[in-house]
Amino acid sequence: MGNNLIATKTSDVKGLFFTIPAVILPRGYKLHERKQRKVINNTKYVTTENQNCNRPHSSVVVDGNDRAPARSMLRAVGFGDDDFKKPQIAIASTGSDLTPCNMHIDELATHATKGANEAGGKAVNFSTITISDGISMGTKGMRYSLVSREVIADSIETVVAGEGMDGLVAIGGCDKNMPGCMMAIARLNRPSVFVYGGSILPGVHKGQPTDIVSIFEAVGRHARGEIDDAELKKIESTCIPGPGSCGGMYTANSMASAIEVLGMSLPGSSAQLAVSEEKRIDCENAGKAVFHLIDQNLRPSDILTKKSFENAITTCIALGGSTNIILHLLAIAHSANVELSIDDFERLGEKVPVLADVKPFGKYNMSHLIRIGGIQPMMKILLDRGLINGDCLTVTGKTIAENLQEVGPYPAYPNEQDIIRPWDQPIKETSHLRVLKGNLAPTGAVGKITGKEGLYFKGTAKVYENEEDSLQGILRGDVVAGDVVVIRNEGPVGGPGMREMLSPTSAVAGRGLIEEVALITDGRFSGGSHGFDVGHITPEAACGGPIGIVQNGDEIEIDATRNTISLNIPQDVYNLRMDAYQPAGAGEKRGVLGKYAKLVASASEGAVTDKYL
Repeated sequence: MGNNLIATKTSDVKGLFFTIPAVILPRGYKLHERKQRKVINNTKYVTTENQNCNRPHSSVVVDGNDRAPARSMLRAVGFGDDDFKKPQIAIASTGSDLTPCNMHIDELATHATKGANEAGGKAVNFSTITISDGISMGTKGMRYSLVSREVIADSIETVVAGEGMDGLVAIGGCDKNMPGCMMAIARLNRPSVFVYGGSILPGVHKGQPTDIVSIFEAVGRHARGEIDDAELKKIESTCIPGPGSCGGMYTANSMASAIEVLGMSLPGSSAQLAVSEEKRIDCENAGKAVFHLIDQNLRPSDILTKKSFENAITTCIALGGSTNIILHLLAIAHSANVELSIDDFERLGEKVPVLADVKPFGKYNMSHLIRIGGIQPMMKILLDRGLINGDCLTVTGKTIAENLQEVGPYPAYPNEQDIIRPWDQPIKETSHLRVLKGNLAPTGAVGKITGKEGLYFKGTAKVYENEEDSLQGILRGDVVAGDVVVIRNEGPVGGPGMREMLSPTSAVAGRGLIEEVALITDGRFSGGSHGFDVGHITPEAACGGPIGIVQNGDEIEIDATRNTISLNIPQDVYNLRMDAYQPAGAGEKRGVLGKYAKLVASASEGAVTDKYL
């Protein structure tokens, strides 16, 4: 068969195309021409040395007598003569026994390898790093968490581009894995599929489901005297039962959902348990799908469009997703050369209600949502209401609308399930992700406010210069009803690294103050945080932002209806303080944190490190 012709089955299996490497086509298959790249200003959209070959990158590395040294190296790792004629498909694993989110991913990578090889490709495996937020949370080590997103993206880009891979399967588990993998996929623009490692099963304590947030909040309950050492130890020992990412609609599950809606994961990938057979099949199918995408020459740039990002934002709002989706989708869009801003989240949020009763603010885990169909029925609801665009392409080779054609509705509410509310009975009529601006955040801040904690808060500032001091203050009982806890110098530059404030917010919840205290920061929040919380305040204190001039006793006003956040002091006092303010600058000057602080953009720009190069 010529290089420009491929055989694909006209009917698919589980939404996937399968390629048949045979000249004589069996019934049900058809020939079609290999898709050519877009032409912009008489230049191909992506330039490679061998555009008409289904090995546009690996052929440059291994073809020809002058490439014999490269082939000899590859023979040592298992390549045979026939393998040099196949597209090379990178399998990027984030596997590690460092965290339950990733402890199983190396095993999942073997299934992706199997799928790629069986489809006719040659899989090549490598690993990248991960950081466990749940372990490093509340320590200086958490400064490296958001930084790891950039390291993951850089490392995958480096290996795939440096070694001439034709396609990529990337498998992620812990929070920063997902955007890190996707940023690399967008930068590389080679046929790719992202696979989510899957959600963890809930733990059980006293007959109730538990997860990582349960133990963080138990620390506050223990400090309050509500539980003793023995019960704290019991929750600690049972809330994380095995492999998988944190179980609520926290950052990992929010980002997995967003990536599936973007079209870069196979249908259903975001809503599978880590320990399930479905997840292994998902990995195998991903390997097969990338081989097909290579033959189709269907690339991330064909899938990642402004409309696809709007689809992801809309669906994640309805699902009650994490504030971190704003930070990460901005970063992925930047890598994909798609114009996206925090204002898009505000605009779309006015049209979309919160329908999912999920943790951290609700009752249920992802494992419960999986039982009733995952996220695809939600996508179908939004598609039928004209709120997502059905014409966007996906890695199945089909559009969103085509993928959802056979998807049925959720079971009836409330008799058969009470996880997903009807449209006319939402948890909140508009988005819980509020983009706030005002004299305390001139270029924006992000709140996760569901309405359960109210939509308006006015209180007295209690200022802390870092997360550790704030946590100790909360646990000591210094923070009381009516306070606005201000945690500053925790931004991308000031940290550096923009730590998540799960420990302080969980301590507030554990002490029973969740509806009586607000918390604001130039850092960010874990997907597990809930309460009247506002993060991503920009400009940050280290860069001269007004959060740096707040003093104990100042009045702070937050209005999630008007989307404002204000420091209520006289304008002349505000001006004098700003004129006198001397920001501390970067929290580190050397090493990876120093490099990050030097390069990083603001949180309102996705905290990317290559925006101003």
